[in-house]
Amino acid sequence: MTFADLPGAQLHYRFDGAADAPVLILSNSLGTDLGMWAPQMDALSRQFRVLRYDTRGHGHSTVTPGPYAIEGLGRDVLALADHVGVERFDFCGLSMGGMTGMWLGINAPLRLRQLVLANTAAQIAPPELWNARIENVATRGMASISDAVLARWFTTGFLAREKSTVAAMKHMIEATPAAGYIACCAAVRDMDLRAEVARIIAPTLVIVGTQDLATPPADGAYLAAQIAGARMLELNAGHLSNIERAPAFTAALLAHLTA
Repeated sequence: MTFADLPGAQLHYRFDGAADAPVLILSNSLGTDLGMWAPQMDALSRQFRVLRYDTRGHGHSTVTPGPYAIEGLGRDVLALADHVGVERFDFCGLSMGGMTGMWLGINAPLRLRQLVLANTAAQIAPPELWNARIENVATRGMASISDAVLARWFTTGFLAREKSTVAAMKHMIEATPAAGYIACCAAVRDMDLRAEVARIIAPTLVIVGTQDLATPPADGAYLAAQIAGARMLELNAGHLSNIERAPAFTAALLAHLTA
């Protein structure tokens, strides 16, 4: 495993693809790690030098004391890019990763070439929801929420049909450090970029899931309407559309980044 020593933390990251290819950074969702992008890697690594990382508090990255803020998670990406010597990059983030992407688009526009915001929103759910989830995890652990999270991540058909994938994702949720999850819940809870996303200038693709309960299509439509020139693609999927509709997601991602 490879780690970047950043101010106050170590980020676990991985490169795939040719060293001279353009760099694409992938940012994971809340409760996952860089392994969530496995369905995309074969195709993406043929054309890009793909940089995946575990968001602070997730996977093998450091769990620093919380709460976290989306600004801090965005600055982690910039510090990681600096660490590996990458000035400009494409960026794709899903859910919390998409929120990180919005912050980068607003605050570091010269670092971004193109942006993909998948199954995300400029503000996700009221604070009361996040506070209840934080309390639940703090008192009962990650296993107490895994089934409910899976029900938000995937459609009922996918849950019934893809047992092995669902089991792997359940393990990923439950392996997430509770303290890191709680700290990132606070970052998502406290973020509201609705008044700022119009400042994004990177060419942007917004991907939504028709049956996404966490970030419904209306949230993506708002982003696409606010960001000049943005396009929106709707997939018949739940929240983790990159897994449930992997071929269509990957094709759309490649089409946007190579246009």
